[in-house]
Order: sequence, then C-alpha cells, then structure tokens
Amino acid sequence: MDNMDTLIHLKNIHFSYPGGKPLFQGLSFQLLKGERLGLIGPNGSGKTTLFHIIMGLLKPSGGEVEIFGETIREEKQFQRVRQKIGLLFQDPDDQLFSPTVLEDVAFGPLNQGKSPKEAIAIAKETLAKLGLNGFEDRVTYKLSGGEKRLVSLAAVLAMEPQVLLLDEPTTGLDMETTERLIGILNRLDLSYVFISHNMDFILQTTNKVYGMIKGQIVTEEEAIPHTHKHVHGFGGFPHTHSYVEHLAGASAPVKKPGTRPKGWGLSRARRSEAKNKIIASRQKKHYV
Repeated sequence: MDNMDTLIHLKNIHFSYPGGKPLFQGLSFQLLKGERLGLIGPNGSGKTTLFHIIMGLLKPSGGEVEIFGETIREEKQFQRVRQKIGLLFQDPDDQLFSPTVLEDVAFGPLNQGKSPKEAIAIAKETLAKLGLNGFEDRVTYKLSGGEKRLVSLAAVLAMEPQVLLLDEPTTGLDMETTERLIGILNRLDLSYVFISHNMDFILQTTNKVYGMIKGQIVTEEEAIPHTHKHVHGFGGFPHTHSYVEHLAGASAPVKKPGTRPKGWGLSRARRSEAKNKIIASRQKKHYV
C-alpha cells in the first residue's frame, strides 16, 4: 500500500482516562484515500475517543499517530492536522461559539488566512449548499438542536477539509433534513469516517463499516454466524450477523417487530439491495 493512500494511521494506541480502566490497549486503525467508513458500537466503547486522539484533543499513553504520512507528536503538528481534517463534535454546543451563524461559519476560513470578504463569501456559499439560506444573521444559541448540527457541519465544510470525522451527524435531524444531508455527503469528493447509530444513514453514505467493542475495532470480514430468533425490517433476507452487531445488539434491542434499525445485520452482498429498498419505501410513502 502506497503511503500516499494512507490518510490516517493509528498504530498500537494505548489510552486510559484518569482514574479509569484502560480503554485502548494496542488499538490500530487506518483510513485510506477514497474510503467512506461507518463506525458503530455501544456507547462508551471508545468511538468518540478515537476521533479525539486523531485530532490531538486527547493524548495516548503509547503508540503512534500518523496523519498524511507524517508521525504527529507535538501540538504544532496537530494544529496543522486540524486545518486538513474536519471534526463534527457529538454536541454542537461544543462547536458553536460566535454570536451569529455567519460569524461561526466564517471563523474557520478567517483562521486559515482568508480575507474577511473571502471568508464571508465562503460561509454564505457553504450555508446555501446545506439549505441554510437566510440563517446568516440568526443567533446561534437560539437555534434548534438540528439547526445547530447543520450549522456546525457548515462551519466544518467551510474550511475545505481533506477528511471528515463526523460524530453522530444525524442526531436531532428530521427525515427530510437527513435525506438532504445524505445527498450532500455523497456528492463530496472526500474520505470520511462517521460515528452513527442510524443504520439507514450508514448504508447510504459508506462503503465499509467497522465496529468498536470494548476498545477494539472489528471489521465486517470477521463475521461470526450465530442462530437466534428476531424480527427486523429485512429479516427475510438470508444474512449473517457480524461479531460487532451481535455484541452491539444490547444498544439496539428488538422489543417488538419493526423496532430494530433497517438493514442491521445484512451481509455485505445484500447491502445494496437493502439500500434500494429503503429508498423505494420512502419514495412510496412520499407519493401515497
């Protein structure tokens, strides 16, 4: 594998929160050019921590962080990383700090050295792409949760990152806005990693899914078939459940028919078929 194709490479990462048990004990992770990864797993398994280590917001006790072929150790190096990798925080209130939407979205380009005129033009264009025309003078703290999330995404995209790390990007969004977000992301010429519990969203925006369980990353290739009884939206399809889906089931229990996320547990061979069925079912609801 050419090093130029490896955008992010974490090697043998060890990390513990103060006073806590070890979370990562030898974790490794790669994002390659062109990959669009979904990351699933139970709450507390380390998904958000992974993002924060990549961005230099948390420092591992051992291991190596390599970004764009360079080993990153110092804060000055991580500052350069943050110019190239855009992180959408799980809580948009951690991201928005300016009085108005336009000021928040223009802040990144200004920080990159753009003139005020250029930064404002970029901010307005980015807001328009996300369907946020007319939001420029809105007060950020008065926005709804979903609006804050979209404005946070606009602030990230305005910096024209080479890689996106999005932590639960659909939280607080209604179905129509989520569909618009899916279209926007699929048109981006970027590599990215999404943390999400929304399997419909993951099926329609990624080309590979990883799981994180107890501080370890598990791939789809490590599927372990098991026999059980359940009901979900695509239960009629022949499929296996991967190790990560089996363990993560505690985060998405089947309480009654139809409660499990659509597409959960489908084999990779049937993901495309599942995606088409999701889209068709929504189109049918729209026109009925």
